[in-house]
Amino acid sequence: MPHDHDHDHEHSELGEMDLRVRALETVLAQKGYIDPSTLDVLIDTYQTKIGPRNGARVVARAWTDPAFRDWLLRDATAAIASLGYGGRQGEHMVALENTPAQHNMVVCTLCSCYPWPVLGLPPTWYKSAPYRSRVVRDPRGVLADFDVRLPESTTIRVWDSTAEVRYLVVPQRPAGSDGLSEEELAALVTRDSMIGTGLARRPGEAP
Repeated sequence: MPHDHDHDHEHSELGEMDLRVRALETVLAQKGYIDPSTLDVLIDTYQTKIGPRNGARVVARAWTDPAFRDWLLRDATAAIASLGYGGRQGEHMVALENTPAQHNMVVCTLCSCYPWPVLGLPPTWYKSAPYRSRVVRDPRGVLADFDVRLPESTTIRVWDSTAEVRYLVVPQRPAGSDGLSEEELAALVTRDSMIGTGLARRPGEAP
């Protein structure tokens, strides 16, 4: 999979699908079918409010509350809903805990099923054919593309999302984070770490 993204995986150029979507948006706006300002609010809501910050709060709670962690691993849908996050694309959730022995990664090989309530809109690379095909065959190589290198002793397991089940990866809590508040811990949790293509940031590490 070409490494055509920066460390934040934000593309500097629009892909073909993005260009098509923007062209369609322009036509619909010109015909009066959509209000661009309303659309902007909707997108911002998913990217910043219903986005990765929600999932980060779930992970931070699991790091600090053993009872919640156990509940999350046992019944992720209910545990996540208890924090106020749920709805379309998040009806059937499963939490996967990363450990030194096993690292979990998530993909949707057939389309782009993704847990919107906790991760917001899926990144472009998640929906790309190269990621969807290669992560199954060469997960360690894909991790290297994302600058993640795990010990050979760590087993890497890839989980395939479906319309029935969506996954949230609970990354390992970073060293040196003892004593941080739940809010401070949530700031260390990245979107990629909850997909499994990244790790949680260490305290003091720049985004």
